[in-house]
Amino acid sequence: MSDVKTYKMMIGGEWVDASGGDTFESMNPFTGKTWALIPKGGKEDADRAVAAARKAFETGDWPKMTATQRGHLLRKLGDLIAEKAEALAATEVRDNGKLIAEMGMQLKYVPQWYYYFGGLADKIEGAVTPIDKAEHFHYTRHEPLGVVCAITPWNSPLLLAAWKLAPALAAGNTVVLKPSEFTSASSLEYAALFEEAGFPPGVVNVVTGYGHEIGAALTEHPGVDKITFTGGPETGKRVYATGAAQLKRVSLELGGKSPNIVFDDCDMENAVKGAISGIFAATGQTCIAGSRLLVQQSIHDEFVDKLVAFAKTAKMGDPMSMDTQVGPVTTVPQYEKILSYLDIAKDEGAEVRMGGGKAVRPECGDGYFVEPTVFTGVNNRMRIAQEEVFGPVLSVIPFKDEEEALHIGNDVVYGLAAGVWTQSMRRAFTMSEKLRAGSVWVNTYRAVSYMAPFGGFKQSGVGRENGQDAIREYMQTKSVWMSYATETPNPFVMR
Repeated sequence: MSDVKTYKMMIGGEWVDASGGDTFESMNPFTGKTWALIPKGGKEDADRAVAAARKAFETGDWPKMTATQRGHLLRKLGDLIAEKAEALAATEVRDNGKLIAEMGMQLKYVPQWYYYFGGLADKIEGAVTPIDKAEHFHYTRHEPLGVVCAITPWNSPLLLAAWKLAPALAAGNTVVLKPSEFTSASSLEYAALFEEAGFPPGVVNVVTGYGHEIGAALTEHPGVDKITFTGGPETGKRVYATGAAQLKRVSLELGGKSPNIVFDDCDMENAVKGAISGIFAATGQTCIAGSRLLVQQSIHDEFVDKLVAFAKTAKMGDPMSMDTQVGPVTTVPQYEKILSYLDIAKDEGAEVRMGGGKAVRPECGDGYFVEPTVFTGVNNRMRIAQEEVFGPVLSVIPFKDEEEALHIGNDVVYGLAAGVWTQSMRRAFTMSEKLRAGSVWVNTYRAVSYMAPFGGFKQSGVGRENGQDAIREYMQTKSVWMSYATETPNPFVMR
């Protein structure tokens, strides 16, 4: 294992091993082989990280910095990420198996979050209130919460870390970042850039380990003021309950079962591409996947034929190749989950139009590959239409008219995203209004921006990331009263 890289955690500005000295293996999903050893942290490491973050928040250089100075650091960090984008992307591909084409684009885009929130840091203004009390002056100020625990998933580690860290740091908080145990390496490399940018020790700490061990220790820690979590719904519910027990602030970005709705007046060529992008890009391992394709009955058969023909051209194989279009599933448990859902769908009576099993193409090697799969004959009561698969599995559901499309589209516990394909302006606005989802894309799909709020309705989450409002998720408002009266009135009566 001489070619296996060993990593350390970043706590309080120091590179350290796990307190117990243990490590765990990180697997390359394409080769199925170990490529890195990651520190296996536990409660003691969580305690060390929170203590370091608390110290940095209350003492030293960080709390003395002006918002403008914090902004300068964030923009410097953005420059460093831009310089290291290719190397960071390559690390992520080794860890999660997503395409270098996508991860490279993500890492080149990530600096924008630090530029945007770096610029926003000194634009958060309080207000002077024309208060209704004589001889009093009143104003508000917005202050950081304190120590933020940020927990990120394995599908886009550094992009989703930026969604959390950029606004949290711009607001003046300190952070303990806990990446997924399946994809920790890039976050540990990321930590070095904060140090290089000049962030004081302890402002950003990165700890690694299993969710039920160090993750739970962090969310339960009384020294943590806010939890921001992206991941599965069941874990999210536990995080929410843990936060509620201590009245912590909690933001959650969870799962989805998003409808991608195609009307008979669509531009069919673009809609086919949009359906492909919604489910087979990133091997379907994205919370916003358009995994339910709703197609109007009048064009259903023609559209499905075109979709299947296009999807069959997808090139599978090495995610480090720019020619590859569908890569491996990131983890063995997820691989097994996807395969189990293929069996569930078949047992429910869904018809396999393409795929439906393991990929055994020579170009897939020993990796965890699933054939891009399209099911027809699906109704919205089937498990394949209600439960998040998180893989390259598409369920096609026919509908008659707008009313039925809305009913089917909204008839799930999730509400993260939705797509609409139509050339009718009236329908575009009507559907966007009535779909119960945090993001609605019309004649496009899977677009995100540092400027655009992102988050879910219903069981898809709580709170919003990105956009100007995101920084408020990491701040609290203080109300300040000043009296300039020469005499204090009756002290036994509220003024």
